[in-house]
Amino acid sequence: MTHAEAGERLGDSVRKLRKDKGMTLVELARAADLSHSFLSQLERGLSRPSMSSLHRIAQALGTTQPALMAAAEAGRAKVEVSLIRAGEGMPLENPGGTGRTLVAGSHALYPMLFVGAPDEWGDWYTHPAEEFIHVIAGSILVQLDAETHELLPGDTLYYPGDVPHRWRGVRGYGAETARLLFVQEGRR
Repeated sequence: MTHAEAGERLGDSVRKLRKDKGMTLVELARAADLSHSFLSQLERGLSRPSMSSLHRIAQALGTTQPALMAAAEAGRAKVEVSLIRAGEGMPLENPGGTGRTLVAGSHALYPMLFVGAPDEWGDWYTHPAEEFIHVIAGSILVQLDAETHELLPGDTLYYPGDVPHRWRGVRGYGAETARLLFVQEGRR
């Protein structure tokens, strides 16, 4: 699937769920604290959301980011096995880097690969699904409510998604680019 096709499918899944919920674009924009024009472009596949924006859209629609991404794959045949080749997967906007999904379709787990990390703390995330982070390279700081954890290569962190959380890269001379495996439980 190309980046354009992925954007169109994600936009279609947002539009379908919004309409199923009986919401207008203006109502969704207000609930997600995003602009009406951005959501219109997203639904038409002309724009891609950041992970923060996708999180706010998912919360406003009563679902999760992985569920929205899985819904974008709904047009594909349901299979038990999902093979995603290097460089494939739905692209994810990641401040400070890139990201992509590592599984297609609706499954119990949603692994995502992020390369790079934001330089600053972003929005707090909460969602019903549990989450797991494994640091492949580089280092990040993860805030879980009032606690901050520095994760180095080989470290893992597992936490309930309803604990407010956010993350950013660790600055420093010679800091290696972060490569991170995030896995989120597939609850809707």
